[in-house]
Amino acid sequence: MLTEESKPVVNQRIVLREESDDWAILFDPDTSGTYGLNPVAVYIWKCLDGKNTIADIVRKLGKECKDMPDDAVNHVKAFVDELIEKGYAGYGT
Repeated sequence: MLTEESKPVVNQRIVLREESDDWAILFDPDTSGTYGLNPVAVYIWKCLDGKNTIADIVRKLGKECKDMPDDAVNHVKAFVDELIEKGYAGYGT
C-alpha cells in the first residue's frame, strides 16, 4: 500500500509525450495504452524517480502551486496508486 514515505518510480518502458500546452500523454508500447496527464500530473510524473517520497512530492507541489487543497496528499496518493495499478509506475526502494 502506498504511504507518504513510499518512493514510487516510473516504469521506464512508458513514454511521456509532452504537448505544447503543458499537458502530456503516457504511452505504453507493450499494450498501446495511453493515459492523459494535466500539468499537475506531469509535474508529479517527473518527480517519480524512486528518490522522492509522496510527502516530498506534495511539498514540492506546494512550492509550485497556489491554493493547494488541504488534502493534496490524498490526491497525489490516489493518482500514483492509479499509475501503479495501470503499470505505468511502481514502488521504489
